[in-house]
This record gives sequence, C-alpha cells and structure tokens, in this order.
Amino acid sequence: MSEAETTENIPDESAGNGKEIPNGGNPAKTKEDFDLASVYVSDAQYNRNIFFDTSPQAVRLYLLYNHWTPKVLLYFFILVDLSLAVFEEPAVLPLPTWATVLVELLCVLVFTLRLVHYAKVIPRDKFWRDAKNICIIVVLMLTLLDMIIYGALKAADCYALRWSRVLRPLLLVNVTEGRQLRRAFRSIRNALPQIFYVFLLFMFSVLIFSLMALKLLGKRGLKTNDGAPYFTNYLEIVFDLYVLVTTANSPDVMMPAYNSSSFFAIFFIVYILVNTYIFMSVFLAVVYNNYKKYLKEEVRQLVRAKRHKMVRAFAVLQERREEAGGQVVTQANWNQVVRLVRSDISNAHRELLWSVSDDKNQGFIGKVAFVQLADLLNIEVITLKSRPHPLHRLCPALYQSAPSRLLCRMVQHRAFVIVYDLIILVNAVFIGLDEENPMIANSEWVFLALYLLEILLKLYVFEPRAFFSRHSFWNWFDTIIVISALIATIVNSAMKSSGGYTSRQILDIVFILRVLRLIRVVDSIERFRTIINTLIRIGPAILTFGQLIVVVYYVFAMVGMELFKHKVTFYRDPGDPAKAFCGNPLLQGTAFAHLNYCKNNFNNVVSSFILLVELTVVNQWHVLSSGFATVTHMSARIFFVIFHVLVVIVIINIFVAFVLEAFFVEYSVDKSDLQTSLEKKIEELELAVEREKLQENLVDAMETVDNDLGTGQSQTANKPTLMFKIASKRYRTVDALLQRMFEADLDSEDFAEGSDPDAPTDGNFANPSFGSA
Repeated sequence: MSEAETTENIPDESAGNGKEIPNGGNPAKTKEDFDLASVYVSDAQYNRNIFFDTSPQAVRLYLLYNHWTPKVLLYFFILVDLSLAVFEEPAVLPLPTWATVLVELLCVLVFTLRLVHYAKVIPRDKFWRDAKNICIIVVLMLTLLDMIIYGALKAADCYALRWSRVLRPLLLVNVTEGRQLRRAFRSIRNALPQIFYVFLLFMFSVLIFSLMALKLLGKRGLKTNDGAPYFTNYLEIVFDLYVLVTTANSPDVMMPAYNSSSFFAIFFIVYILVNTYIFMSVFLAVVYNNYKKYLKEEVRQLVRAKRHKMVRAFAVLQERREEAGGQVVTQANWNQVVRLVRSDISNAHRELLWSVSDDKNQGFIGKVAFVQLADLLNIEVITLKSRPHPLHRLCPALYQSAPSRLLCRMVQHRAFVIVYDLIILVNAVFIGLDEENPMIANSEWVFLALYLLEILLKLYVFEPRAFFSRHSFWNWFDTIIVISALIATIVNSAMKSSGGYTSRQILDIVFILRVLRLIRVVDSIERFRTIINTLIRIGPAILTFGQLIVVVYYVFAMVGMELFKHKVTFYRDPGDPAKAFCGNPLLQGTAFAHLNYCKNNFNNVVSSFILLVELTVVNQWHVLSSGFATVTHMSARIFFVIFHVLVVIVIINIFVAFVLEAFFVEYSVDKSDLQTSLEKKIEELELAVEREKLQENLVDAMETVDNDLGTGQSQTANKPTLMFKIASKRYRTVDALLQRMFEADLDSEDFAEGSDPDAPTDGNFANPSFGSA
C-alpha cells in the first residue's frame, strides 16, 4: 500500500515540470486552459490525488486515463484474475493449466499497460516514489516468475504450487481507483497499535483464567461428553476458554464442571463477564475511538487537497476585474468548465448552480465561491419534468369531468395508501394460513385483483412515463411482482386443473412472490422508511468494507486451500461408508464428522469462502478448526485463531465503528450549508417540488437527475415545466459523505495555499502523528 496515500496529496505549483500555471490571469482562455481547469475540478470532485504533468499532451493522457472505459476494463480484468481460482486446482470447474496461464498472462498485460499509461501521466520521480506502483510492479513480476516455475514443474511432472495467487488481491488494493479500499486498510493499520495492547491484556486474562481452571479442575477426574479428560492440558484449556469468549462452545465447555458442582459455575460466569462483555466492549471502544481520530485527520487532509485543486483551477481561469477589486472567474468560463466536468447536467441545472455561487448576480465569482464548486457538483439534484397525462390530451372532456377529478383526488389522498396498507396486512395473514383450504386459495385471486386495480388507478392519475420512469424503483417493483404473481398463479391453477401437476417449483415461485409483496409495508411506515433510506445512503461506503472482506477472504482462502485441500471430502451418496468420517479415517468419532460438516472444506474457492463466512459468524467455529487440526496438526488452529482476530475482532469492529458514525450523520445531522443554500435558491426561483405532492419514500434513495414528474390532474396552469429537488441520497461520492461526517471540525477558509511545493515531502502530506492520549 502506498505510503504516499496515507494522507491526501496536494499538487505543487509546478505539478512536476517546473512551469507556472498556463495562461493564469489572461482573459483569453484557450482550450488547453479549460481542459486543465476541468481536470483540477474533476479531481477535486472525486478526490483523486494524482500528480500529473500540466503540459497539454499529459493532460490529454490524464483525461483518457480517467475515462470510464479503461476503468471498467481494468476492474473487469481484475475480476477475471481473481476468478481464475475457480478454474485452478483445486477447482470448481477444472480447466487445462495452459488455459488459465494464458488468461492470467492477458491480465498481467492489461495491468502493465495501465501502469505504463499512469507512468506517462505523472512525473517520473513521483512514479518511482509511490509505493503502490512499486507494489504493483513487484506483484506482476512475482506472478510471471511463479507461472514460469509452475509451468516448468508441471512439465517435469513434479509437485507445483501457485504461491502467487495470494498476491492477486493486492492489485485491487493498489490500483489508483482503490483509494477507498486503501483508506480502510489504513484504518486497520492505525488502530492496530492500540488494539495490540488491549489484546495483550485480554490474552493475559485468558492465560490466568486457564491456569486457574487447570488447578481447579485438572485433577478431579472429570470427563467430557465424549469421554475425554476434562481440563487436563493447559494449551487445550487456553483454546477452549478463548472459544468461550466468542460463546461458540457455551455452555458445553462448562457442563462437566457444573455437573460436578454448582460452585464451579461462578468461575465461568466471572470469566464471561470479564472477557466476553468487558474486554470485547473495550475492543470496540478502542477501535471506534482510534478509527474516528485517524479518519478525521485523513478527511481534513482530503478537504485541504480538494480545495487546493480548486485554487489551482481558479488560478487557470482567473482574470482581473476592477469592479471586483481582484481576480475572479466569469460566468462564461465557469459554464465552460462545468460543461467539461459534468456534461450530463442540463442547462437549467447549471444555471441553478451558478445562481447559488453568484448570489449577487454580478456575472463573476471570487475564489471562495469558486472553491465550493466541487462540493456543489457532489450534491445530488434531481431534475423533474412536468408532463400532461395522455388522457388529458386525447379526451380532455372526460379526463377533466367531475367524476374523474373526484377519482384522482381519492387516489392521491392519504386514505388510499392506508387502505392498501391494510389490504397488505390482511394478505399477510392469509399467506400464513393453510393454502389447501379452498377459501384461502381463492382469496389470492381477490388480492391480485385489488393490487392490479391499484396499479391501474395510479396509471390513470399519474403520467405513465413518470410512473415507469427509469428510477421509479418502487413502481417497477410493485408492477413486476403483481404481474409475475398473476402469471404464476394462472399457470399453477392451469396445471392443477389438468391433473398433471407434479412439481412444486411453480408453487414455490408463487409463495415467494406473495411474500415479497409484504415488503411494501416498509415503505408505508415513516420510521421504517427513514432507517432504510439511511442504510441505502451509506450503502456505497459499506461496500468499501465489503471489498475489504473479499480481499481478506481471498487471501485466507488461497492459504487454506494449500494447507487443507482434500483433507475433508463431502459424499453425496448417503450409503457411502466414507461419509461417516468425511473420507478421512482420522475424523472417525469426532464432533466434526458427527455433525456432518464434511461440506465445510477447502477443496475449492467457493466452499472455502462459505467456510470463512461460517467462521466469521463464529458459531461452532471451534468444531470446524478442531476438525482440520485433527486431519493435519494441532498447530492448524493458529490459522483459524488469526482469522478470528483479524476479521471478527479488528475488521468487523472497524466496520461497526464506521456504520455507527455514518448512520448517525445521515440519520440525525442537519443538511450542510451548501445544501441549504441550494434549496433556498430553488425555492426563491419557485422551482421547488411541493413536499405534499412528492412524499419521500424508498424511491428517493434511488433517483438521479433525469427523472420525470407526472402530475396528472394535480398539475396547475402556473406550475413550471421544470422543477428541482435535493435527492435523499445527498452525496455523489463516499468522500463527500466522509467530509460531511467531520464538517464541523473543518476550517472553511483553509485552502492549503501555504504548503511549500519544494518541501522534501514530495508534495504529499506528512503522515499524521498523534500522542498517546
């Protein structure tokens, strides 16, 4: 992982080539000026921290580097590279060695080309001082070396090991686009020193309690349920008590002692209180405290770097205006840059953003207002177009008649929603009853008819293109579920009436579709809706930790497959005698074999991932680890303990810390000043969507800029055809969410302009240092 990215980078004045900003201060701006300024603004918006040469050729290469096409190709080949484990020995779907090697060579070629492209963009000295580039080069070279050695050994019919597979996830971590993943790993690294001291104290407690257990119970001649001596081996006691902290072997581990005397229960109760409840809580507290402290410093550096990029863009676009008393950016230049950065937004949206920046209508803005552009672009603004209903155009007399208007008011009334919520709840009761009862079975037709009626009524009231707009998730969900349930129910009834119905597959689909309809209840209860919306908003940030888990799982899966492959075998035939001991006589009579855990093995990458998920849940993880220790060596337990400490104690606690902080921000913190200013401007221009006309629901969290607002008969003559609203998903990037989390601690006037570009820090921020407090 790059040391250069432990904090965010501030581009220096020369950006690597010793030149001043091109055309800075000249009113006549060239295409190269706008390209350079747009790159700075785009980097600030997405918090990219790349030193690039400011020459026109380098800027063009940099624009190509950041285009979505090479990024998609890069991640596609990373996915292909990681997926090769499915086809390599031990394989889920075996392929010849030459086939997997050729595919991996192609992946290595793509990664090399991407790296060469990156090297052409930034100064050479910056490239070689960036540790993540060195890491990628080393991984690629080791991969090629491993393929050569592996191919030679296979050709000589010798045992061969693909040891470079464990390095593949490092490519996902160290690519330029993996900064969120690197930040997650830095969170772990920063939290480790404090966690280490707590872990030492925790292990000291476990060792002391283990010694007491040995002295108290070791010589009493007690036996476990399988007849083995109870608490006579110190190392076994340490392992059992460590497992007890995870509650995986509770109360089994205490029962022999408890059966002997109730007095011994006090020992286990005290142990659980101290180690399970106190120490595990301290772990979470330490992780949360350190995570928040280091993350706050990273976000501060990130914001300084972003503002510095915006200052650089301002320097490119600035021109002197006497009436302003200094350097400014004109509206024409501002519009040109925004068109290059966000070509997808409409002219009206762009004018709205300008009116927020230029609140005095001067036609130009200063540095402070211009620096806010990156944050403005990160606020999701939904553009809504008002269209008349097709029936209003085809038969206006009928559609505008009194009965039609009454029907529209009824459908738009809150009582309509309440009635259908009650119908869903009654439907839920009927789903839980016996479907063999004719009355219950026939009631499904009634509910389907009611749901179809609801959709038809809404289509009558609301403009169809708006109802089925690209991001109207909830309307699509309702319609697809109801239509699918109708088709499945018709097919099910037809097959039953024909007398040839033998499969339950259609019936299972019907049951699942019926249950899915109940999800609508979540959207009807405001508190449920708020919580779900909050989870959706922080979803992208949560996905970062999902990538982190995948990386760790992949490494442990590769190691586990080499250590334990084919040690345990699953037999589908219940009559096979080897099934009783999972194909390994050493497991005869063990809890692993007795519980039929044979499918929990490291025989391929899929079963390995499933086993690692089971270990993360921690239930019965001691049985799983003991089974593999039985077929190999007792030291194999170290593998499972390391996995538990790293994933369950460290990563999961950091994940919980982030979710707590992000959830708190989204759930309870007010909007930012920029969001408030933007909303005020929308209302000032009378372009706001009325809240009572557009109730916030789960759809809001999935909307984007090109939605339609079909108002049907609710449309009034003086309503504008184009309106705006701030999306419930307020942030376009994870970095914007992080900035919001610590906004109160950031200095709005800190532009990082005092940074010395010639300082020996190679243009990067120094690593933050903290005291022990």
